[in-house]
Amino acid sequence: MQSFLGLLDIILELYVWLLVIWVVISWLVSFDVINTRNRFVYLVSDFLYRITEPVLRPIRRVVPNLGGMDISPVILILGIWLTRSLMREYFWS
Repeated sequence: MQSFLGLLDIILELYVWLLVIWVVISWLVSFDVINTRNRFVYLVSDFLYRITEPVLRPIRRVVPNLGGMDISPVILILGIWLTRSLMREYFWS
């Protein structure tokens, strides 16, 4: 059981990093620093969108519109941190 929980913890940590990278890339695309016409940028952006969007979509439905500012990744990251903390507290002590 410890191995499975360790693997789950690593997967959750990697998912947090994917979320952070997705947010940074979406900002860079929005401010026209990088362009999605570049094939590599498009592939990375599309991959991250497909990985993160199914989890972020339900959060966006619940969170009220804040006028162009999307806080759903922050809420998801906080939820993942809480989950990891609870896992460590209840299963690894």
